[in-house]
Amino acid sequence: MKGTKGRRRRFIDYPRTGREGPRRWLPSWRLWLGTLSFCVLCLAGLFALVYAKIDIPNENALAGKEATVYYWADGSQMVSVGDVNRQNVTLDKVPESVQESVIAAENATFYDDAGVSFQGLARAAVNMVSGEETQGGSTITQQYVKNTYLSQDQTVTRKVREFIIALKVSNQKTKREILRGYLNTSWFGRGSYGIQAAAHAYYGIDAKDLDPSQGALLAAVLKGSEQYDPGLSEANHERAVDRWKWILDRQVATGTMSEEERARYTVFPEPRAPSKPTSQAGQTGYLVDVANKFVRAATGLTDKDLARGGYRVHTTFDKERTRRLEKAVDDVRRKNLDPKKRAADAYVEFGAASVRPGDGAVVALYGGADATRHFTNNADTTAVPVGSAFKPFVLAAALQRQADQAWDGTDAAEAAPADRRRGPGDLRGALLTAENLPFVQAGQRIGLERIKDLVVAAGLHEDSLARLEQTFPLGTSAPSAIRLASAYTTFVNDGLHADPYAVSKVTHDGTAISGFDRAEPRQVIDAGVAQEVSATLEGLGRRSPGLSGARPVVAGRTEPGDRMKSAWFVGSPAAGPAFGTTAGGTGGKDEPTTAVTLFRNQPGAPDLLPLQGVGGDDKTLGTALPPQIWSACQGTA
Repeated sequence: MKGTKGRRRRFIDYPRTGREGPRRWLPSWRLWLGTLSFCVLCLAGLFALVYAKIDIPNENALAGKEATVYYWADGSQMVSVGDVNRQNVTLDKVPESVQESVIAAENATFYDDAGVSFQGLARAAVNMVSGEETQGGSTITQQYVKNTYLSQDQTVTRKVREFIIALKVSNQKTKREILRGYLNTSWFGRGSYGIQAAAHAYYGIDAKDLDPSQGALLAAVLKGSEQYDPGLSEANHERAVDRWKWILDRQVATGTMSEEERARYTVFPEPRAPSKPTSQAGQTGYLVDVANKFVRAATGLTDKDLARGGYRVHTTFDKERTRRLEKAVDDVRRKNLDPKKRAADAYVEFGAASVRPGDGAVVALYGGADATRHFTNNADTTAVPVGSAFKPFVLAAALQRQADQAWDGTDAAEAAPADRRRGPGDLRGALLTAENLPFVQAGQRIGLERIKDLVVAAGLHEDSLARLEQTFPLGTSAPSAIRLASAYTTFVNDGLHADPYAVSKVTHDGTAISGFDRAEPRQVIDAGVAQEVSATLEGLGRRSPGLSGARPVVAGRTEPGDRMKSAWFVGSPAAGPAFGTTAGGTGGKDEPTTAVTLFRNQPGAPDLLPLQGVGGDDKTLGTALPPQIWSACQGTA
């Protein structure tokens, strides 16, 4: 003890004196407590500093926000979208049941909490570290702050500002003022900001006339109209019904609705069909939909973000080609279809898309008669079976298998005599004579997985493919016209495939947004295989009904013998190295491949209608009409 007597005591006793071995390095409880207290004080001081520095900014003037502008490929303006559709209403114009639906769905503790979610902020920090999105867990007050004062950016900095401003707003505004602001600034989809605009968009009534069931549906779409607007897809409808039920049940659980009242709402309150503003009439609405889809995939932006305005979206759509394609459909429809004379001509729909082989640009599409009256985009739907237009991919898979066997030194004559004698050669003939059995047999020999892998590599979405059953090679899958046209470019482009895209550049307030770099085309099949398939399809094109003088290098069609409820034609005037220039085009990789589909769809009916008698011909099932459209848009009809 003499050795330590008189020694000055250290402020932080670490390593610990008077201890030996590992105990010397174990902090005392005093050190643990002191360190924790110091950290808490530092955090409190930092929070106080940040709280003092961040003021409540001026409210965003949503109605004065710049619109989002879409441009044609040549740089001229296509349409200006996003002038904010919002009508502010006072809270007494919103039924209590609707208010309670929103609170039950978004923030059940709204009237009791401090306006912020510490869990949400912590989750944002964790997600930032893990590289995930920072959204989630916000209170109604925080969402109101984000809608009114801040941008929609998903960053931790914005999340912290949202948290601080929400605390201040919660101290300065009443809960009813915050709820009114939230209901007037929230995005409900269908171009509507606020509960009043949403009530008109979904039900054609004022917000004050909404019943509890309708209010629960509007509360459901607050979670994300792209997933919960029941009018957009069957999957959306299913999700919306489930969430609608949950919100009503949640109101019972929170005591804002009695079980007796809940029992009255058993029928889902179907909203009116979605509609487009008149500025998006004709094909414009479909073009905007497809452009938005590519923007969302490339950047993570939502329709809500785009509707808030300030974006400049430069598309790949060619104005002249789009108008020519629309005129071709209108002319063929007017010349061949008369629903007043023939019942089979009723409910006939057309869809089409043109894709440039060299880089995958979508240069034109036809989504329906008018986007303001027919909301479903026929160029992008995955509900129409492709039929015999799928068979060229089976031929390509057989040829590729044969080429692979030759490449690895296998004696193809012995290893796969069926593929040499009955495979590609047999399939070529079967393609020209519209036989199905050889393709079923080819699927058994080649393997359905091999065919599936090839079409996915060529650009078809896997979720649009049918089950791998015996009929898979006959075209039971339902790709969109955009994806089918894109996949066919592989044959024109010597086996190279470029992923389709419809947007070349997006800027926001003058700053370019990343995500639009183009990948180099990939070699999907051998060049020789692509040229052999193209040669076969050129012969098929000459035999296609409805063509007038056109000789497409690539032509895929649905045969009358398919007994399918759709008709397809895929054509391209582009010539590969094995061919010369063909009628209807100058050749080269810049000439687009176009897929055209015809089907019958009665609104509200679950299945497609049969094609017998469409156009007055019971034998061809309307299969002559898609080739006529292709010819007309090439200027060769």
